[in-house]
Amino acid sequence: MERMSTADAAFLHMENEFDLFHNAWLGIFEGPAPATEEFREHIASKLPRIPRYRQRVRFVPHDIAPPVWVDDRHFRLAHHVRHVALPAPGTQEQLREFFTTLSAQPLDLNKPLWEMWVVEGLDEGRWALISRLHHCMADGVTTTDITATVLDRDPVATTSGFVDDWEPEPSPTDTELVEAALAEQHRASLDQPGRYATLVGSLQDQKDEVDKAFASLHSSLAEPLSIPSLNGPIGPYRRWGWAKASLSDFSTIRAACGGTVNDVVLACVTRAFRALLLSRGEQVADRTVRCQVPVSMRATDEHGGNRISCMYAELPVGIEGPVERLTAIRTQLDGLKASKQALAADVLTSLAGFQPPALMAQGARQASQAPNPVNTIATNVPGPQHPLYILGRKMLENYPYVPLASTMRLGTTVFSYDGYLRFGVTGDYETTPDIDVFVAALTDAVEELVAASTT
Repeated sequence: MERMSTADAAFLHMENEFDLFHNAWLGIFEGPAPATEEFREHIASKLPRIPRYRQRVRFVPHDIAPPVWVDDRHFRLAHHVRHVALPAPGTQEQLREFFTTLSAQPLDLNKPLWEMWVVEGLDEGRWALISRLHHCMADGVTTTDITATVLDRDPVATTSGFVDDWEPEPSPTDTELVEAALAEQHRASLDQPGRYATLVGSLQDQKDEVDKAFASLHSSLAEPLSIPSLNGPIGPYRRWGWAKASLSDFSTIRAACGGTVNDVVLACVTRAFRALLLSRGEQVADRTVRCQVPVSMRATDEHGGNRISCMYAELPVGIEGPVERLTAIRTQLDGLKASKQALAADVLTSLAGFQPPALMAQGARQASQAPNPVNTIATNVPGPQHPLYILGRKMLENYPYVPLASTMRLGTTVFSYDGYLRFGVTGDYETTPDIDVFVAALTDAVEELVAASTT
């Protein structure tokens, strides 16, 4: 039995019928598709390295403590690894439709919170793999680590000869969960003054940086949204699209214009929002899209769970010139980094750990119903720059999916793999029927910046 962190538990408590907090990715592979049992044997060989894949969530009665991870004594790999086929002709549009159908289905809280779908019948003799896992298990960085574990770097890797001696630990009763929670709370009550003093002492040592960080965070979120039309109630269904760009193009842009890969990503997202708003007949002059930009706070030796903070950028959709737009974003991001804005958000997360668990759970549930203080999210996760394989089949593409939350109607996530950067765009089905306008503009944005960088 392992206690879930406050940050991980929040993703469980915030979930409701419309906000499903699972991360996902879609891989497209060379054919032919592996047989069902062959693929399950491959995944089974990886399970000893991913213990969370055979654990389920147990909630503590009355939320007197965060949930715990316990071994699932009824674990069956067949429940989590499925095999389907697209009807002919197996187009990418059919694949996207199947993906979005899955994205509207909650993961079963009575079982380990992940699943994989082998999808055969894709055109050009290819097949696809869809992987979903709950956000309480992993953030973007951890998801990438798990992906690298499930896939192989060696095209001739074999699953034979592995030893799996896993035996599930007995599942605790509700009484045992309560007793363990009370015992932990007693120990924590003895340690908490020291932990709190250590945290406060650390903040006092960084007083100037912390004050600057909170001032920056307040400044970013205190003003009303410039474009409130991007937010509002969302339904249970999603639209999803993807785009890709060569990392060499990003290198060309950076060499000419400066900035980081993430600066260029945000410039592309800004261009896409500008196109979307203009297509809707909205004014963009002197307006900005407030964007949540997740920042990994994970130490090099940390693994699993969620260790993320955030910065909040105002994307200048009113700027028409691609280079001027990128320059404005780069300047803004440099300022946000200098202000240590992510530090303020991380401090708030740390302080949340001192709140009563039941109060934290209720607060997370209420937060999921509150208006979102940002218009959108854009997350960028670096991936391996070498090919990955499953049973000798090379992964040709890998597109990510980001969940939507509260009143946010559109979000973007980016994953880099084997020389390319791939955008995954999630939209609310009912309110973003024009998601293709946004997706197409991402590619246009890269092309415009490359053209401007080479003239």
